[in-house]
Amino acid sequence: MRPVSVWQWSPWGLLLFLLYSFCVGSPSPSTAPEKKDGSQGLRFRLAGFPRKPFEGRVEIQRAGEWGTICDDDFTLQAAHVLCRELGFTEATGWTHSAKYGPGTGRIWLDNLSCSGTERSVTECASRGWGNSDCTHDEDAGVICKDERLPGFSDSNVIEVEHHLQVEEVRLRPAVGRGRRPLPVTEGLVEVRLPDGWSQVCDKGWSAHNSHVVCGMLGFPNEKRVNVAFYRKLRKRAAKASARRSKPLGRQVTKLKVKPKPRVGRGPVKRLLAQRQQHSFGLHGVDCVGTEAHLSLCSLEFYRANDTARCPGGSPAVARVRLKGGAHPGEGRVEVLKAGTWGTVCDRKWDLQAASVVCRELGFGSAREALSGARMGQGMGAIHLSEVRCSGQEPSLWNCPHKNITAEDCSHSRDAGVRCNLPYTGVETKIRLSGGRSRHEGRVEVQIGGPGSVRWGLICGDDWGTLEAMVACRQLGLGYASHGLQETWYWDSGNVTEVVMSGVHCAGTELSLDQCAHHGTHVTCKRTGTRFTAGVICSETASDLLLHSALVQETAYIEDRPLHMLYCAAEENCLASSARSANWPYGHRRLLRFSSQIHNLGRADFRPKAGRHSWVWHECHGHYHSMDIFTHYDILTPNGTKVAEGHKASFCLEDTECQEDVSKRYECANFGEQGITVGCWDLYRHDIDCQWIDITDVKPGNYILQVVINPNFEVAESDFTNNAMKCNCKYDGHRIWVHNCHIGDAFSEEANQRFERYPGQTSNQII
Repeated sequence: MRPVSVWQWSPWGLLLFLLYSFCVGSPSPSTAPEKKDGSQGLRFRLAGFPRKPFEGRVEIQRAGEWGTICDDDFTLQAAHVLCRELGFTEATGWTHSAKYGPGTGRIWLDNLSCSGTERSVTECASRGWGNSDCTHDEDAGVICKDERLPGFSDSNVIEVEHHLQVEEVRLRPAVGRGRRPLPVTEGLVEVRLPDGWSQVCDKGWSAHNSHVVCGMLGFPNEKRVNVAFYRKLRKRAAKASARRSKPLGRQVTKLKVKPKPRVGRGPVKRLLAQRQQHSFGLHGVDCVGTEAHLSLCSLEFYRANDTARCPGGSPAVARVRLKGGAHPGEGRVEVLKAGTWGTVCDRKWDLQAASVVCRELGFGSAREALSGARMGQGMGAIHLSEVRCSGQEPSLWNCPHKNITAEDCSHSRDAGVRCNLPYTGVETKIRLSGGRSRHEGRVEVQIGGPGSVRWGLICGDDWGTLEAMVACRQLGLGYASHGLQETWYWDSGNVTEVVMSGVHCAGTELSLDQCAHHGTHVTCKRTGTRFTAGVICSETASDLLLHSALVQETAYIEDRPLHMLYCAAEENCLASSARSANWPYGHRRLLRFSSQIHNLGRADFRPKAGRHSWVWHECHGHYHSMDIFTHYDILTPNGTKVAEGHKASFCLEDTECQEDVSKRYECANFGEQGITVGCWDLYRHDIDCQWIDITDVKPGNYILQVVINPNFEVAESDFTNNAMKCNCKYDGHRIWVHNCHIGDAFSEEANQRFERYPGQTSNQII
């Protein structure tokens, strides 16, 4: 089990997560005078947030049920009467429109009219108890003079509760753990109270609240989630709770025994079973953003006798993310619209708009508002332009903006941000030694506690690009251009002890100690300082994306004779069953398509190995600069691989480039290979190995998946966009490929629909 990553940054699939919180105002207990006959057994209290002890939303308990007062016709005279009911001498003011937050339960009084001299609110005129056409957004509040009525004593406190405190916070997966590895980065926010775990209402939830919760969970910001997806699940759960035909326990037991349930079916059923009765316990959370724990924020607890909890509440989510940044808190701004992510044009882009983005993601204000695709160019839609923010908006979508078309702006003008982040000090636990510059060297890490701190080396076994990316990020040096398993050419100085081994990172961690490793028991296959880990860091990196539409447009089936496939067989481009075929007779059925790979990063993509180590293939008459450049797979809807192919990079070159970008790489005459920033390399559908051998695939509905740089041999600024997926139907003779998209281009809800795709019943795309 891997330790939880502390920072999930958008360029690595930065983690924006669902904050399922509680909404409506639950009361903080207040004091009241002794009951008077005129009060007819009513009880009163002040509630809401933020407030002082002598102000708040007025709530009345009648017949054992708490409710509020509508602000229609409410006056200072009514406030005087209510303040006296609450044990204060008089009112100094009143509030309308649920200034202290909306209440819950009944609205007991509407059109309340008092002269100010009444002994009890029951003597005032109104529409009658429980007769109201208001909503809780019209709840009235009072501000009382901080002076008690004579004879008031603590024994008159209305409702004394046990002291409640948020003890712990967790993130609960909303669709089960069937295919979601740890750490959990998306789900419902739950708090542990003395009587168990409860959910938090989302009404009034802010980026400051997110910042505090994320910090407690080890994340500085939230990863994108889709509101509609969770709202739909909640509605379905509510419908399920109304059906009593099947016992809840029986459903849960049945689902638990299913192996590897599909996301979108099994886990959703499990969610319905688990969420038939919501357990809300907290609402009105109001953090400044600097708190170290949620319990330090202003908040309110629901009471056992609250009859309505979080009515109409929805998950609090972010619809913005950062991509392509070299450091935490920076990147190209992308926003979610109609289920698809797109960029923002830099017209009128300024610090105010950038600060809204930063705060929405849980950071501080913006340090820089970047224009001109400084964080690399996006691909696909450009959703917004001419964004004008005051700086106070909770989301970029609340700022005035212009919806644009592709003709209005280009990706060369994609906007970006650099946000202010709190200091963490992780860079003090790591250093480089022996290199020619501060950007390279043998990696040394600090271990031990106070009084026993020492520096040591890392075993080079299995050290690769992902581990090097984390090391460079921790050092504050950007990306890793190389992860080295041997560092004998760098002087180790006085440090010779290997103190860490078995390091395995996802690539998104903030520091190496958050990656999986062997702990205190160091095991290294190759001993000695010459086989310790090293890195070469860079402020820029490439970023490869596949042109998904071209795959969809060019896909077709070919039955190719075996006598034309000898060279392909030599390069392992056919399924394993081809070895037992009756060569040279017969044929193989191939799914062919073109592959156009763009470099949208800020550095050229170059093969890992230099020309001196390229491998010559006599049959095809060319060099391979990378053994595995692309994986091609046919998957069942549940992810089982039924056919596979791969493509070696026999020629990485600039086929075409954007305007004002010159080609730099050409394969002819043993030339240098690579893909320049702003250029793309095209592998046509009619060349060898540009296919998947589907000879053994049965008719059915499948997913076509293409993954670039699958072994992470070359560093990129973003590995989350290296995969492309398509829905496809194969009837044994023809194939239909559609809905092709980059892996992170869709919202969570759209991805759920993609994975639940039931297939086609005809050749018409549905």
